[in-house]
Amino acid sequence: MSDSPQQALDWLAGQRHAMEALLQRIVDTDSNSYDKAGVDAVGALLAAELEADGILLKRMPVDDFGDVMLAEVPGASGKPVLLLGHRDTVFPKGTTSTRGYSRDAHLAYGPGVADMKGGLVLNCFALKALKRAGELPYPVQVLYTGDEEIGSGSARTHIEKAARGARAVLNTEPGRASGNVVSARKGGATLIIEVSGRAAHAGVNHADGASAIEALARKIVKLHALTDYAAGITTNVGLIDGGTSSNTVAPSASARLDVRFIELEHWDQIFSAILGIVAEEELIGTRAILKEATTFLPMEACHSERLLRIYQQEALALGFSVEGEFTGGCADSGFTASLGIPTLCGLGPVGGKVHTDREYLELDTLVPRALALVATILAVGEGS
Repeated sequence: MSDSPQQALDWLAGQRHAMEALLQRIVDTDSNSYDKAGVDAVGALLAAELEADGILLKRMPVDDFGDVMLAEVPGASGKPVLLLGHRDTVFPKGTTSTRGYSRDAHLAYGPGVADMKGGLVLNCFALKALKRAGELPYPVQVLYTGDEEIGSGSARTHIEKAARGARAVLNTEPGRASGNVVSARKGGATLIIEVSGRAAHAGVNHADGASAIEALARKIVKLHALTDYAAGITTNVGLIDGGTSSNTVAPSASARLDVRFIELEHWDQIFSAILGIVAEEELIGTRAILKEATTFLPMEACHSERLLRIYQQEALALGFSVEGEFTGGCADSGFTASLGIPTLCGLGPVGGKVHTDREYLELDTLVPRALALVATILAVGEGS
């Protein structure tokens, strides 16, 4: 490693207090996925931090959700390394007024502190450090998005466009509570099934009705039968709704179906099977339609292997060891891995109990994980 990159790492090693100060500011800014103003306010805090160091950002406006922001530290030539980070959280607007940022000796608490505002801080300080590293061998970019927690509907095209031109993608979702990074993730989809039937009085003219609830129930049995534990495929109808009263044959019913899968090739097969089940006429006079709410693609382990080895090597040099870990949760890294781009996830500070009021982040992992991230970025191009 040349002197300039080492000087950048030395600078980064002394940024613990500055990193926590930024973390507190963005955790204390509500940014629910549907709160565009809040998500954009987090973006403004990150932009101010980066622009103070001369790092420019391109803003891509989004009407109903947080804008997409692309920041870049230029490099000599070639494909960039792309970092990912989502600014939205699952917590309702107003949460910070009663439960803002707090900390004890080693842990920080607050809405989104681990998922993934700690990772946003790492991305920001990684660019700030690389800005001090002299000429880089290739550009390094950060794509900050605004609706990951609800499926990245507005962000996916931007993510895939940036990833297609990248040599590698590093996603700073929280490090696992075990300390590990994420080397593979399931894909997942939320699908909505809407069934229409024909109403009738349940006592007077029952036979004239066509129960949407019965039709839906029959479909649910078939949908659940698609679960294949050996293949890593699960189907689960977790919400149902329907009918108007107990003495009326139900004219309508709906359900929300969760689907999880490990391999990209499975998705087309599962979706085709679901379409077939939804299209079947279970009862004369009933009809069903399928709507796609959210879809995440899987991050298969084959796309993380080389990056995981590099990260492990750099982490060991910094004094800590990690393993790759599989998780059933979904993330934007699945979109990039499914394009065949080398991708590694869970590179943020270590945290846990995400999406709860007990969510925490291990403050002592801020600097080591930032150092490992930057060292990995600088090593990605070696031997490729």
